[in-house]
Amino acid sequence: MSIKPIMLARVYVLEGDMRIEKALNLLRDRQKILGATVFRGIEGMGTSREIHTSSLVDLSLELPLILEFYDEPDRVMQAIAALQAELHFEHIVSWPAQAHLD
Repeated sequence: MSIKPIMLARVYVLEGDMRIEKALNLLRDRQKILGATVFRGIEGMGTSREIHTSSLVDLSLELPLILEFYDEPDRVMQAIAALQAELHFEHIVSWPAQAHLD
């Protein structure tokens, strides 16, 4: 098994944010990122400190979504710059990781 250094990045938005599809297309078609996944959160909060949660009483489109993607560190940094410049995402985090390859 070999280990390859990569970088992971996460973009945090709310469920009704229409930029998520554009972001996936940008990562796939233009940035050629190795992999990306969108997760739906069941509860979360951001800088506003407002809790967004799922409940049977309140079924709104305000649940948190996380777009996570990975690739070589330079490629991820380029993708983050493109996402910020073109789609103006405010909440992006990234960190180094390792891919374990066969």
